[in-house]
Amino acid sequence: MHDTTERTWRHLNFFEHETYLHARLPRTECSDCGVKTVAVPWAREGSGFTLLFEAFVMTLGKEMPVNAIARLVGEHDTRIWRILQHYVDQARSSQDYSQVRDLGIDETSRKRGHNYITVFVDLKESKTLFVTEGKDAGTLKTFAEDLRRHNGTPSQIQEVCCDMSPAFITGVEEIFPQAPLTFDKFHVMKIINEAVDEVRRQEQATRPELKKSRYIWIKNQKNLTQKEQAKFECLKDLNLKTARAYHLKLNFQEMYQQPPELAEAYLKKWYFWATHSRLQPIIKTARTIKRHWAGVLRWFKSRITNGVLEGINSLIQAAKAKARGYRSTRNLITMVYLITGKLDLRPTHTK
Repeated sequence: MHDTTERTWRHLNFFEHETYLHARLPRTECSDCGVKTVAVPWAREGSGFTLLFEAFVMTLGKEMPVNAIARLVGEHDTRIWRILQHYVDQARSSQDYSQVRDLGIDETSRKRGHNYITVFVDLKESKTLFVTEGKDAGTLKTFAEDLRRHNGTPSQIQEVCCDMSPAFITGVEEIFPQAPLTFDKFHVMKIINEAVDEVRRQEQATRPELKKSRYIWIKNQKNLTQKEQAKFECLKDLNLKTARAYHLKLNFQEMYQQPPELAEAYLKKWYFWATHSRLQPIIKTARTIKRHWAGVLRWFKSRITNGVLEGINSLIQAAKAKARGYRSTRNLITMVYLITGKLDLRPTHTK
């Protein structure tokens, strides 16, 4: 026994009243460890809150912006972030990635401008494995290091799905050379839609009827509103370059409905049509697909897409919108783990 010290912890409110727990704790003296304060069963070491209060904050953290939580409980938001970061880091430290086989990679914006984070997802379990700042090939090296810290190895990855980012392709070939690369069909369709829209924008200079018709050509027909459908019916039979580009898009979509043994032959025919279309944006996109031929066709064997990542990205963007952005990258990464990591966030305490 060395002495005692007075400590105070914020507890759950008693009705509408703030509640604090006060206790005088003994401190022990050890020749090897020095002076140590005795641990208590109702709070973790170094925290000014009880475990029940922190559990309440963690529950709110999945549903509310941190600033809103801070106003609700009457604490500064930096103290709330410390709670969230502690339990997210603690939960991640016990994660086991030894069974991860199918990996999805995608970037999402951190804020306006060229500020990104890269998200690595277990496609089978639909959960975020790792988040890091940036979107270059180095992010895959950082993920490989984190994978090893969680009982995994790069050699266990059997399939990788991502977009056609040269940085991601370079990183995958270097870090996961044994894993075939599947180019996400949603991103493939995205670059084709961009080509169709480029044709429309070029043509509308001489065909004013194409103005305000962007979504007619890039949306699937079944998703058109009644007004959009009516306009589409008026435009589809006109002799428009945009209409030809649109039909090439529909023909490409049909490839994903083909049996695997016919897919490559179908894609070769589409490539011939596209490169002879005399539509420069379509020709450019067709040549991009040609450069990534094997990854596009790999979908017929792997059947994996980044649909899971698109869902996770929508959750991230919704959280950003509610919070009106995050003060730091670390705060954003903490929130991504919290809402998409499927972590065991139950407060723990070791006596």
